Amino acid sequence: MDPPPVADPGQTKDKGVGSKGEMDLPVADPGPVRDEGELLRCPFCNSEAVYKLAQFLLPGLAAVCVDGTTGDLFRSPSDVAVDLRKEMVDSITQRSETFIADVEAEQNADNEMSDDPYEIVSIFMDDFSRTKRNIIGHVSGWLLSDSRDDKIDDFVQEMEMTRFWPLERREAIAEVLLRNVDIKTKFHCPEKYENEERLADHKAQCSFRPVTCPNEGCRTKVSVRCMQDHDATCLFKILQCEQNCEKRLLRRDMDRHCVTVCPMRPMKCPFGCDDSFSEHDLEEHCSESLQQHLLKVLQVIHKNNFTADELKETALRLEKSEDRGKL
Repeated sequence: MDPPPVADPGQTKDKGVGSKGEMDLPVADPGPVRDEGELLRCPFCNSEAVYKLAQFLLPGLAAVCVDGTTGDLFRSPSDVAVDLRKEMVDSITQRSETFIADVEAEQNADNEMSDDPYEIVSIFMDDFSRTKRNIIGHVSGWLLSDSRDDKIDDFVQEMEMTRFWPLERREAIAEVLLRNVDIKTKFHCPEKYENEERLADHKAQCSFRPVTCPNEGCRTKVSVRCMQDHDATCLFKILQCEQNCEKRLLRRDMDRHCVTVCPMRPMKCPFGCDDSFSEHDLEEHCSESLQQHLLKVLQVIHKNNFTADELKETALRLEKSEDRGKL
């Protein structure tokens, strides 16, 4: 008797977030891409822009799943996540592929359309989301409620914990979307070449080629053209203290250092005078303002027992005493 047939695991359709529900979603591939006319297209995009766009996709999917199952006794967001993910990716990808033609049509009709890729993709996702909302999901009170936001945040965390839709797969989709909607080529390289040799020469100097941040501890990859901007905000950049003490520290530690331990941090006089100075100069200030400080202390101690002139005379006498160090 022949053994029973073994199921092909490639034909098994996973359901639900717990089983990850991985489908054949693309993974980023920096290799050359044949374009129309058999030209080789430079594969490089702005790494930070791709990452930012990929971050939009997970909460977008979570919102679709939550709005489509709210009030449903038989289905939860995780039950519909696999199917809705594929539908959403197909929908926004198709919209992005016709975006340039749509823009040209709108321009002919004297209507302006945004050229911000983040705003454009957000519109695509919002439009798709509207088509999947159930009756409750269409109620404006629900759409603006804190309960909805909490459920979306919870489902995003669930998908992140189970790696239902890993970042590298979202980035592959984000890269496709970015290329399709980036009309002004601010975020991707538009260059194309006839052969791999010329493409390789270009890639070696392409301003969109990804490089890793050189600051120790930072593993961020950014395009060469964006490295200066990244370096200006990188939390792992070592800087001189902003208040000019001798300390050199990470940018991420700067605020805490300046507020808590920096000897040059500004402070008010502890005796209540109006002067401000660095903590480093406190001793000098107290020495220079000794009589003024004595007068303030005497006013607190004696209150209404002495006149102002008597208090000044006492302060002057104490200042001239031999025990100035203790004062």
